[in-house]
Amino acid sequence: METTLLDILYLLASVGFIVGLKMLGSPKTARKGNFYSAIGMSLAIIGTIFIYPKVAGLHIKSFVYILIFVAILIGTLIGWGIAKKVEMTKMPELVSFFNGMGGATAALIGLMEFQHNIGHSSKMSMIVSGLVIGSISFSGSMIAWGKLSGKLRKPIRLPHYNVLNSLLALLIVIFGIYIIAAQVNNPIYIYILFFLALLYGILFVIPIGGADMPVVISLLNSFTGLAAAFGGFLYDNMAMLTGGILVGSAGTILTVAMTKAMNRSLTAVVFGAFGAGSKHADTGAKIKGNIKEAGPSDVAILLNYANKVIIVPGYGLAVAQAQHVLHELEELLTKKGVDVKYAIHPVAGRMPGHMNVLLAEANVDYDKLVDMDDINNEFPNTDVVLVVGANDVVNPAAHNDPGSPIYGMPILDVENAKNIIVNKRSMKPGYAGIENELFYNPKTSMLFGDAKSALTKVVQELKNM
Repeated sequence: METTLLDILYLLASVGFIVGLKMLGSPKTARKGNFYSAIGMSLAIIGTIFIYPKVAGLHIKSFVYILIFVAILIGTLIGWGIAKKVEMTKMPELVSFFNGMGGATAALIGLMEFQHNIGHSSKMSMIVSGLVIGSISFSGSMIAWGKLSGKLRKPIRLPHYNVLNSLLALLIVIFGIYIIAAQVNNPIYIYILFFLALLYGILFVIPIGGADMPVVISLLNSFTGLAAAFGGFLYDNMAMLTGGILVGSAGTILTVAMTKAMNRSLTAVVFGAFGAGSKHADTGAKIKGNIKEAGPSDVAILLNYANKVIIVPGYGLAVAQAQHVLHELEELLTKKGVDVKYAIHPVAGRMPGHMNVLLAEANVDYDKLVDMDDINNEFPNTDVVLVVGANDVVNPAAHNDPGSPIYGMPILDVENAKNIIVNKRSMKPGYAGIENELFYNPKTSMLFGDAKSALTKVVQELKNM
């Protein structure tokens, strides 16, 4: 009876995970998807705490249950408090931090279960694999969190970094195989493996610039899912296995999509070449032309007499926390009869979907958010494109300059619009470290200044028209 009930609960939990993940694919259903996934996790926790011990023939004392529920309560309060207080602009680092906690959990499972499974080669392989991948995910995610939060501002590249990192990865694999094959029973070996994996996670992420984090976060997320899946195999827990596989596969698919959107290869990411584009930034052609500057009134006039406007948000929008004033601008233009849409590049921001989350926080209509592939053919018929804080994702050098580090990268074709307004603090290049050809386009006018301040002035000018 208990076995059947546990299977039913785990099945319902797995269905909750699958349905929730499916619903997360659309901004309209994402909130419900998150809720269904949480329900699935709750069912899995209930089954594991109350029913699994009976099925496994375990006798758990009352004080152990008290410790479990105290831990759940503390974790719930901390997680709830952090999630409620975090600003939308800080969401990428929160995601990275929480992902790191998942990796740490997988690593701790490996450390605790090592002693209990000496002599069981099949289980030991799950323990070692989960520990290594979880440790890499934990330390890598913590470095990513530090970069995104501004605590680790500059990428650090050690001499012969690629060789060093590859040798360390090979050492970890060989040492892990030795622990499994030799049936090592000394705990010191598993702790050495643990610290080697932590070191690799640090070396893997620390040379990568903060602007390159979308791919890194997605990849580390897939690592955490894979580590959880190994835990599911270890404990014969179907809910844990299903959840881990879903997270791992979804993270991997998203990572591949991100690398394609940034014109990177997954191999380059894994073996440390990722983020090195700026090193060769001077190989691009020298841009000729003049910069044309526009004031808030000039921009307001241009927008006021437009029939169609496309807004391109970037990380500068998040930094300035200007999503609300941008939404106000959009609503004001819509009332004037202007057709307004948002063009979303897959890697705009600091995490996958960052711009979607940021604009959703400002209550922007989901139907106005259009992906790159769907909106690129609309630019030639667009009167004004307003680029807010985006840089490399709109740089025509990706099409025009074979010597550019971003050549071949899919971009938003804003250069095809009739008029282009670019809002930036300065002429400072993006993470690729190269100048943007778009800024020198005769159709482009630069609106310099903090996005929130500059757009507020534009809104005031529009209200007076």
